[in-house]
Amino acid sequence: MNDFTQKMLDFINESPTCFQAVQNIAQKLQKDGFCELNERKKWKIEAGKKYFVKRNASSIIAFAIPKEDFCGFSMVASHSDSPLFKIKENPNQTEAGVVRLNAEKYGGMLLFPWFDRPLSVAGRVAVFDENAPGKIASRLVDLKKNVALIPNLAIHFDRTANDGRKIDVQNEMQSVISLENGESILSLVSKSLKIDESKILSTDLFLYNAQNGTFFGTNDEFITSPRLDDLECVWTTLLGFLDSLKSLEKMQNVPIFAVFDNEEVGSGTRQGAASTFLLETLKRVSMNCKKDEESFFVSLANSFLVSADNAHAIHPAHTKSSDPVNAPKINAGPVIKLSAAQKYTTDAISFAVFRRACENANVPFQVFTNNSNVAGGSTLGNISQTHVSVRSVDVGLSQWAMHSPMESAGAHDPQLLYKSIEEFYKIEEFPED
Repeated sequence: MNDFTQKMLDFINESPTCFQAVQNIAQKLQKDGFCELNERKKWKIEAGKKYFVKRNASSIIAFAIPKEDFCGFSMVASHSDSPLFKIKENPNQTEAGVVRLNAEKYGGMLLFPWFDRPLSVAGRVAVFDENAPGKIASRLVDLKKNVALIPNLAIHFDRTANDGRKIDVQNEMQSVISLENGESILSLVSKSLKIDESKILSTDLFLYNAQNGTFFGTNDEFITSPRLDDLECVWTTLLGFLDSLKSLEKMQNVPIFAVFDNEEVGSGTRQGAASTFLLETLKRVSMNCKKDEESFFVSLANSFLVSADNAHAIHPAHTKSSDPVNAPKINAGPVIKLSAAQKYTTDAISFAVFRRACENANVPFQVFTNNSNVAGGSTLGNISQTHVSVRSVDVGLSQWAMHSPMESAGAHDPQLLYKSIEEFYKIEEFPED
């Protein structure tokens, strides 16, 4: 199990932002024989072939065509983004003899763990295309170097530091990158890309935790890593999707693997789960398989979506924060999430579908419901339903410290979710209402 999980940690280590995550997914898909499609061009797809399409370089949808007269779509979706600090334009601030980076929060963050931690910079920049004068191109960048740190205030200056206090994000959470008049971030980025700094037009750059994920525990039974939410689900569902395709010719439904950006800030972008990206992809698949509009709606009615986003494990020091009965544990299998407020899409029927996938895979499963005094979070499942309204279940893997720069989870759980997702894709028919 730990060999499987180490490969997942390697993927997370190499994916500091949503852009690198999608690039790494695309490269793996290409190695597995997938052809890339372009939204700006007409598609020509064939039965027995595998394809993927990207949007904004931060979201990706992959699929394979078992046959033209398929029944529906078997879909699994997760998200590529994680809470980080986004670097603002004109970021340098000079104070007290040092240069600090002006940055803002992206997503709901646990702020205190970001102090005193080595940080690096990654993302993308817009540049003038060297091969096409006058045109704009996108270039991904990862400095892979400890370039920043957010220093804490000494306990001697704040004797109440351990009593809980509000953090002034604009003032306290700006990272130190150099002495006064030191080298700028854009200079480092341009050197990394081997281009002149003047060629950089604008940026989508983020500060990220430079520590790599690793195992801990007396038997290496736990893992700690940045971005477990949600790259843990991205990797495990990707492998489940790819391995299910070994029996593609026997499938009745089109298997769909989707990763969306911007879940951590509400998904309301052209590349988020609230966009038309999934709907338009499904329509184009249907049209290329010579289905008319009514046949497309019939296919949707025969479809199912697994929304895969991590879940809260019961915390050993804060057991009362969890539901007294439905409190998932670390290393006890995938979690099926339910919410009476419909923060999660799971109902009795969709619960049963995913339960069957787990049982077919001989994998244990758990149930998560919020403590009734706690509002809880939401995920991309119910958001995607605004455009693609199909039966859906919300699942994930249990973890501690969600939205911390260093999250923790079980070393055995990733392989268990992978097995259940592989079995889900093999389900031929989903139940009616």
